Amino acid sequence: MFLFFSKLLPLLIYPLGLTSLLLGFAIATFWKRPKAAALSVGLALGVLFMSANHWVGYGLVGLLEGQYPPLQGSPPADVIIVLGGCTRSAHSPRPWVEVSEEGDRLLYAAKLYREGKTPKMILTGGRVDWQGGGQAEALDMAELIQSMGVPKSALILEPESRNTYENALKVNQILKAQKLDGSLLLVTSARHMPRSMAIFQKLGLPVIAAPTDFQVANVDENAGLLGFILKLFPNVDSLEQTTNALKEWIGFATYRLQGWA
Repeated sequence: MFLFFSKLLPLLIYPLGLTSLLLGFAIATFWKRPKAAALSVGLALGVLFMSANHWVGYGLVGLLEGQYPPLQGSPPADVIIVLGGCTRSAHSPRPWVEVSEEGDRLLYAAKLYREGKTPKMILTGGRVDWQGGGQAEALDMAELIQSMGVPKSALILEPESRNTYENALKVNQILKAQKLDGSLLLVTSARHMPRSMAIFQKLGLPVIAAPTDFQVANVDENAGLLGFILKLFPNVDSLEQTTNALKEWIGFATYRLQGWA
């Protein structure tokens, strides 16, 4: 049940969920407490407007991504660890497994392997039953990354974990079982890296951050007047960035309270 509530409760705090709660309160109290209802509507609009603002969304994500800069020099390691959450199962009408918005994790891991940085790669990710069927994500990841030139013999699959904490636990078990005690390159999205590194380091694993899937780029600072004007308006992309950032901050706080990070 922890897994279910860890997915459910944040939905009430994310911008759309909080906006919905405030509007629901306004509807329920409109006739008896019109002033409270009006205040609730104002708060809902404020939350939505701020969350969909470019500088808020990308600013929050930038605070996360800035904690671990891009890997410099690509140091060699014994194992690359690639965290799941980057594929979509081959359900109809998809012709085969597809990458999600976080698919850069696989692209970057394949690049590191082709550069000869490590002989082994662990793909970690299971499938939560109540989030839809399909095979474990580690198997989907394996299909895709083999098409990028990584041989099956280099892959170690971990198909049971359901969140980042379980990723780390299961990977730790694999490393001990196969006596892989050297340095590790941890590949995940840049905004996800602070939480991931904290968990793996808590287990005493010698991980080196190899972030990818950066959302904040320096080019954004030079968009010019027209770009500045467009950024003044609320937009869905910024709302998504705000939500993703809050997901990481809430997840990190939850894991810290649990003693996992």
